[in-house]
Amino acid sequence: MHILLTRPIEDCSEMILKFKSLGHQVSHLPLLVVEKVNYDPINFSSSRGIIFTSANAIKFLDIKKIDKKILCFCVGEATEKTARNNGFQNVISAEGNVENLKELILQNFNKKDGSLIYMSGETVSFDLDKQLLKEGYNIIRVINYKTSHNVTFNENFVNSLKSSIPDIVYVYSQNSALSFMKFIKTNR
Repeated sequence: MHILLTRPIEDCSEMILKFKSLGHQVSHLPLLVVEKVNYDPINFSSSRGIIFTSANAIKFLDIKKIDKKILCFCVGEATEKTARNNGFQNVISAEGNVENLKELILQNFNKKDGSLIYMSGETVSFDLDKQLLKEGYNIIRVINYKTSHNVTFNENFVNSLKSSIPDIVYVYSQNSALSFMKFIKTNR
């Protein structure tokens, strides 16, 4: 089976090795370029929890001054793994769905207990912060990264994809899907 992975290499190298070890052909097409965004210093000691809807939010977070026992809500397994690898000890995962993450927060965090910090990218497909504000939560959204569509692709690689169309394409976000559609239209 031919599998196409579309995340940056640092986010999918383990999957590439795993699929190859199972005998699959794997191609890698990073659709998005992820960049750090500078943000004002955050006083994490005044918050009771952190929300991460992407491993990139952790990657671009200065974690030195954060108590690693703070409650962390993560959108899925990859984000949870990144949080744990960065020393966070009290991590709850929603298995990859932001709407489920919202429900998980509603069930596991009393809004009277204090504020939550929501670390995110510039582009989100679900306004989690606005949804939690409607529920009466004190939430601060901090944007610490942005993505842009990758427009530079190796011509030989593109021709190789055309000659061996993947059976499965892993697309990880609405933004990635838009980028993939743009790639297809540009490289017909």
